[in-house]
Amino acid sequence: MKITELKNHFKNSISELYPAEEVLSFFNILSEEYLKLSRLEIALNPQRKISENAVEKFQQAILRLKNHEPIQYIVGETEFFGLPFIVNRHTLIPRPETEELVAWILNEASMLKRGAKMYLDIGTGTGCIAISLAKNLLDSQVSALDISEEALIVARKNAERNKVTIDFFQRDILTTEALPKQYDVIVSNPPYVRELEKKQMQENVLKYEPERALYVSDADPLLFYKAIVKLAKNYLKPNGKLFFEINEYLSEELSELLLTEGAKNIKVKKDIFGKDRMIKCVF
Repeated sequence: MKITELKNHFKNSISELYPAEEVLSFFNILSEEYLKLSRLEIALNPQRKISENAVEKFQQAILRLKNHEPIQYIVGETEFFGLPFIVNRHTLIPRPETEELVAWILNEASMLKRGAKMYLDIGTGTGCIAISLAKNLLDSQVSALDISEEALIVARKNAERNKVTIDFFQRDILTTEALPKQYDVIVSNPPYVRELEKKQMQENVLKYEPERALYVSDADPLLFYKAIVKLAKNYLKPNGKLFFEINEYLSEELSELLLTEGAKNIKVKKDIFGKDRMIKCVF
């Protein structure tokens, strides 16, 4: 089979399920992975023949895409903040809004006093936040925790892949009463999607991404924030900063919680789509 034939077969197979631009993006991603060819090389060599093995890999990918499996899980990796990350069904797929959170933290980093800066990422998943911070803050020490040992295995591989040193440890933040150190910055992207919002979620998220990293009950949607704030009050250094990614619908409730707990300089930040998606404060 030639590239042009494979491309047409791929488009025809999933065009009813995905927008045309997304289908093309999928094909380019899979071509990079299975054919080791860039989008330009594909365009310049449409008559190039492909092996039966590569065709079979594309066919398997088509079946998985028809079942709404995320392309990142199919190829086993994604990019975050310009860095490569392994992903699997034990980890959430990093989102662009989380990149904005990292950028905000980095912008604030220059305001900290000189000397070793201690960062903690709570609920690290792939390690994307912690690793991106460590990669860009060379004079800092970064730690990260997660309840999932499977996720921590992935995070450790990602740290090695990106050539950074992170102190990873396993902990259930809801039952944790003490942390190993004090920190200048604590950051978390905890579960915050309420059960009532599930109907807004896409099928690829509902079927494949880890539920305990995403969802909270309607009755207590700030459950994880409460636990983290309680720890942050005791384990942030004086004037230490706490950063959260947040549910766009709960920014006022979270701001009230932080105010009640004695936080200062509370600031909600919108993402590029104008949604309340990040918050920071000082303790």
